[in-house]
Amino acid sequence: MSGQLGKALEKLAADFNASQSEYRIVPTYKGNYTETVTASIFAFRSRSQPAIVQVNEIATATMMAARGAIYPVFELMRDQDVPFSPSAYLPAITGYYADTAGNMLSFPFNASTPILYYNKDLFRSAGLDPEAPPKTWPDIGAAAKRLRAAGAACGLTTSWPSWINVENFSAFHNLPVSTKANGFGGLNAELTFNNPLMVRHIAQLAEWQTTKVFDYSGRGQSAEPRFQKGECAIFIGSSATRADIQANSKFEVGYGMLPYWPEVSGAPQNSIIGGATLWVLRDRLRAEYAGVAKFFAFLSKPEVQAAWHRSTGYLPITRAAFDLSRAQGFYDRNPGAAISIEQITLKPPTDNSKGIRLGSFVLVRDAIEDELELVFAGKKSAQAGLDAAVERGNRLLRQFERANPDR
Repeated sequence: MSGQLGKALEKLAADFNASQSEYRIVPTYKGNYTETVTASIFAFRSRSQPAIVQVNEIATATMMAARGAIYPVFELMRDQDVPFSPSAYLPAITGYYADTAGNMLSFPFNASTPILYYNKDLFRSAGLDPEAPPKTWPDIGAAAKRLRAAGAACGLTTSWPSWINVENFSAFHNLPVSTKANGFGGLNAELTFNNPLMVRHIAQLAEWQTTKVFDYSGRGQSAEPRFQKGECAIFIGSSATRADIQANSKFEVGYGMLPYWPEVSGAPQNSIIGGATLWVLRDRLRAEYAGVAKFFAFLSKPEVQAAWHRSTGYLPITRAAFDLSRAQGFYDRNPGAAISIEQITLKPPTDNSKGIRLGSFVLVRDAIEDELELVFAGKKSAQAGLDAAVERGNRLLRQFERANPDR
């Protein structure tokens, strides 16, 4: 991890190392999530793999398919006789990383969800109420148009285009991304997100793009600096960017939940998580696994988990960490800090809103973002772009299914 999050992670490792003398955690930066997974695969093939690798949530199905390479966390903790109960963790998180029997396959670590950030200073300049974040997409459009008229270079931008505008958009409106409960029901799932509401939403963003009411900023976190510099007045990004935004912004920041289309029955539903978990790889020295179990037990302590949550903006993965943060007045002192938790627990998750478990989804997401870029550039209609994304994505899903016939 990099930036403020990297500093927080280094402190976490140092605190564990100082808490005992038997084991030493050595954090090693390998680039972004995709680069880290790729490096781990090559390392395993050359027998130089680490004991722990941090893998993003959309690669869960890919890791599950690598049966001979992974050491499921529930087995590790049982073998090491270290207490580990899924019921201690927030359901929105455990469901993402458990098998059909409820056994945790990886250790929840940095879980985030997208939220809305806005520049209160620019809201004041545009005559908007700085204490009233836009709640719906029509509200977003109206506010962004006023902000542009008042001189803002960009009304709205988002990071992680597919995660926010397709995956979380679908969950928040209780719509499927694919069949088979978004892949949880089997590898033979088919993408279905080219539905009328999604087409309408992407078409609206593309229309706003022409006047920079919405302005596409690229993939990953490339939109975040534009918000921090005061260029874009409204930003939808990961709750875990809170630390960087607070450290680098020179204006008062406001927070809100994801917007929704108000005419959609049942909306808003709940958002889904992003971030990553810690997977344990096999074929390390037996003694190292005792250290891994001890490190995971350390990370699960309420005071450790609460401190990580408060310093980063990541979700508190355990109920105890959330309760401790609330009891200590953290949410009272930091308005907006509880929005991410409130949002993922807004309603009990459905098959459409508990997450996504599709093979090769890193590649599928690339296909989605290729097509979104063409739509936002005016080179394709929203319908054509989403149809192409579904077609390309389904080809990737079938390739993954053929490569894993025993699952």
